[in-house]
Amino acid sequence: MAVDRTADPWGARTPYAPGTTWPARVDLQLADGLSEADVERWVPSASLLHSNGDAMDIAVRDERIVGVRGRAEDRVNRGRLDIKDLFGWQANASPDRLTAPQIRRGGRLVETDWDTALDTVAARCRSVLEEHGPGAVGFYTSGQLFVEEYYTLTVLARAGIGTNHLDGNTRLCTATAGEALKESFGCDGQPGSYEDIDHAEVIALWGHNVAECQPVLWMRILDRLHGTDPPALLVLDPRPTPTAHEAALHLAPRPGTNLALLNALLCEIIANGRVDHPYVRAHTVGYRNLATRVAPCTPEWAADICGLSADEIRHAAELLAGTDRLVSTVLQGVYQTHQATATAVQINNLHLLRGQLGRPGAAVLQMNGQPTAQNTRECGANGDLPGFRNWANPRHVAELADLWNVDPAVLDHGGPPTHALELFHLAETGGLTFLWISATNPAVSLPDLARIRRTLARPGLFIVVQDIFPNETTEFADVVLPAATWGEKTGTFTNADRTVHLSEQAVAPPGRARADLDIFLDFARRMDLRDRTGGPLITWTDPPSAFAAWQRCSAGRPCDYTGLGYQLLRDHGGTQWPATPEHPAGTPRLYTDGDFWAHPDTCETYGRDLNTGEPATEAQYRALNPHGRAVLRAADYEPPPEPPDEKHPLWLTTGRTIFHFHTRTKTGRVPELQRAAPEVWVECSQADADRHGLAEGDMAAVSTARGTVTARVRITGIREGLLFLPFHYGYWDQVPDLADGSPRHDRAANELIPTRLDPASKQPVFKTATARLAPSNTTTDPARAASLGRPRFHRGVSVREGKRDSRAASVWVGDACGTGPGCRTRGADGQRDGAPGSLVEVQVVQGERQPAQVFGHQFHLGSRDPVQLVPLVVSAADRVVRASPASHRSS
Repeated sequence: MAVDRTADPWGARTPYAPGTTWPARVDLQLADGLSEADVERWVPSASLLHSNGDAMDIAVRDERIVGVRGRAEDRVNRGRLDIKDLFGWQANASPDRLTAPQIRRGGRLVETDWDTALDTVAARCRSVLEEHGPGAVGFYTSGQLFVEEYYTLTVLARAGIGTNHLDGNTRLCTATAGEALKESFGCDGQPGSYEDIDHAEVIALWGHNVAECQPVLWMRILDRLHGTDPPALLVLDPRPTPTAHEAALHLAPRPGTNLALLNALLCEIIANGRVDHPYVRAHTVGYRNLATRVAPCTPEWAADICGLSADEIRHAAELLAGTDRLVSTVLQGVYQTHQATATAVQINNLHLLRGQLGRPGAAVLQMNGQPTAQNTRECGANGDLPGFRNWANPRHVAELADLWNVDPAVLDHGGPPTHALELFHLAETGGLTFLWISATNPAVSLPDLARIRRTLARPGLFIVVQDIFPNETTEFADVVLPAATWGEKTGTFTNADRTVHLSEQAVAPPGRARADLDIFLDFARRMDLRDRTGGPLITWTDPPSAFAAWQRCSAGRPCDYTGLGYQLLRDHGGTQWPATPEHPAGTPRLYTDGDFWAHPDTCETYGRDLNTGEPATEAQYRALNPHGRAVLRAADYEPPPEPPDEKHPLWLTTGRTIFHFHTRTKTGRVPELQRAAPEVWVECSQADADRHGLAEGDMAAVSTARGTVTARVRITGIREGLLFLPFHYGYWDQVPDLADGSPRHDRAANELIPTRLDPASKQPVFKTATARLAPSNTTTDPARAASLGRPRFHRGVSVREGKRDSRAASVWVGDACGTGPGCRTRGADGQRDGAPGSLVEVQVVQGERQPAQVFGHQFHLGSRDPVQLVPLVVSAADRVVRASPASHRSS
C-alpha cells in the first residue's frame, strides 16, 4: 500500500556513507485513479513552494496538470519531493483562481478586459509621475517569480520609471542572508553546495528547522545520519522541532541571545588555539579586532545571558572546532532577530577562523526561504543593483546605465534603495501614491497588520495587485491583474545553493490570466518607456529573449549566467552558477582558492557597522581591505529592545509548518495540506500552560500591545517562557463573524509583531515579541467556532508520561466527553488505556467539537463530516502525537 506522506513527510530512508553519492528515490503523486501510463506528457520544472529547488516533471493529461514526479538524475533532490510538491499542484485548478482583470468601481471590484485594466494602470502611473515624480511610485514584489520577470521589472522600475522604491518580500525572510554574505565575502552568493552534506563530519543548523522548511534537504541529512560514519548534528533552536530531535547537541537559548552565544563560541575557539592561522593570515582581514572584541565573551558570560550552561557552550565549541569538515546552514531563527546580520556574520567568521570553506564538506549556506529569493537579489528587485553590483560605486552605476542605455542620473539617487518597511511607511504617510504589488500578500505577511491595513486603505493610494488568487491584499486593490503561475508559464529560477532550473509551461493559464512577464512587458509598452536615444528601453519579448538580456547583465559578475541556456538546462538539469561558455557545467563551490569578490573595485558593498547599520565609505573600505580578502567583522551583543514585563511576561516567536507555504494562498487550497494543518495553534510549555490555567487543546488568547490572536493550545517541550505561533494563517478562508460581515482579526500571527528591523539588513524582527497568554471563551461561541474552520484533528498532542510499547488503542468521542460514558480508550489487549508509541484512531461520531481525554491530556476534535477517522502516532523520542486524516492512512 502507498505510504501516506502527510503522516510521513520525509518518506523512506536511503542511507549512504560519507563521500558517496546520495542514492536516488523517485517520489510520484498522480490524481486519483491515474497511473504513469495514463500521463500524456511530462514537462520539466522544479518546486516553487520552498527554496530547495527540487527538480520534477509535471504530469499532463487532457491539457490539465494531473500530478508530479521527482527527477532522479537531478543534483538537488535525486528524485525526492517535498510534501508540498507532491500535492501543491492541485491549487492550480482551484475554482477561485483569478481569471480576468478587475477594476474598482463604486467601491467594488468588477471584471473588465486587459486593455481597460492596463490602460487604467498606465494612465494613473503617468499622472503620478507628472504630478509628484518617480519618488511617488513604488513596486513591491516577491520571491516566487522567474529570473526573466524580476529582471524585466527591475529595468522597468529603475531605468524606465526612475524610482528608487523597489523591494520584495524577500526582505522579510532572506535579506540578512545576502547582507551577511556581502559583509564577510564582499558579495552575495552561497559559498557551499548541498553536496557538502555528503562529506560533512559535523552539520550545524543555526536557527534552521530544515525538517519543515527544506524537507528534501532534511531527507539528505537524515540519510547521512542513518548511514555509516554519520555526521554529528548541532541544532540551535528554542523549540523541540523534528530537526532538534535528531541532534547530537540541541542548544535552546533565550530569544534574542544568538549573538551572545556566537561570540562565546568564537571566544572559546580562539582561547583554545583552534584558529587556522595560516588561512586567516592569507585570506582575511580584521582578525585582531575580532579577537579583542570577543575576548570577554566567555562561556560563563554567555550562559547567564542565553539561559544555557557554560558546559553546553564549551561542548558546542569543541564540536565545531574538532572537525575538518563543517557544514553550517542558517535561516530565520537567526535572520528574523534584532541582531540578525551580526549573528549570521559570526557564523561566517567561524568558518573563516577554521578555514572551513571551499572544500568538500567545508561550507556555510546562508539559506533562502523562498523558491526564487536568490533571483530577487541577483536581478536587483530587492534593493540591490543587478548582477551584485555596488550602489555606492559610481562605476557600477555607470556600467548599468550603459547596459540599459540611460543616463546614470536616472539610476543614481544619492542613497541606498528603499527597503520594504520604508516603502510601506511612505505609502502610509502619503509620500507614495502608486503601489504595484506582485505575487505577495503583505496584508498577512508584514508585521503589525493593523497598521498595514490602514496603510493599504489610505485614500489617495492607488494599488495594483498582480496575483493568482483573491486574498487579503486584493481586497484593497484598485486594479487586480490575474497572473499565470508555476506550470502555466516558462522561466528560470535559482535555489539556495545557486542551482538554476528551467521550469517550462505545461498547460495554459485559466481564463484570461497572463504570465507575469507578459504583464510587465505590456505595461512597459503602454508607458512607452524609452532609452536615451529614443529607442525602446525593453527590447525583449518572451522568456528566451528576456533570459538573454539577463545573461548580458550578469556577464563577468559573480552570478555569471552566460554559459547557461534553455537547451543546456533541458539537457543537463540543475546547474550552479557561475556558469560561463568556458565552464558551462557550473561551479559547485565558491572561494576554493581563498579569493573573494571583496576587492574595492568589484565588491557589492563597502560594509556596515553591524551594531548601528552605518555604512562605510569607499575610502574606509579601501583602507581596511585594499587587496579584497574576506572580512572578519565583529559585533557587540545587545539585549532585545522589547523584554518581557509584568503586562507581557512571555516571549513570542513565529515560524513555519511543513504543510503550508507563506500565507496559504496555494497550500490552503490543497485538501491534503489543509487537512494536515487546518488552523493556527500556539505552542507553550507545560509550566506556562499550568500557570495560565490551560490544558492541551484549549482555546487561548495570545496578546501583545498590538492585538490578540485566538489559537488552540499545544503543550510541547518548548522553552519555558516562550510561545510559538505559525505565521501562515490569514483570513481569506475564514467565515466573517462580526456584525458588519468583516473578519475578526485574531488569527494572523503578524497582528502581534512590532515593526522593528535589523540595523544592517533592514529585515523585520519576527522572533522576539513579548506577549501574554490567557484562556479564551471562543469555544463557547458558535459563530466563532464556525469561523475557525472546524479543525478535523489536532497535531502535536504532548504525551509526557508512560513508556513506549506496541499496543494499539482507540478512542471514541460520543455524546459525552472526558472519561465519562461514550468516551473510552482501549488497547489491543482489551485494557482501557493507550501508551506512547501506540497507533490511536479517533472517531468523531458527532459533528461537533468534543473534548476527549487521551493518556490523561485533554485535546479538542471537530469535524465537518459525520465520521472522521484520524490515526495518531506517538514518537518515542519526542513524545509528540502526530496525526493525519484516515483517508490518507499509511499501510
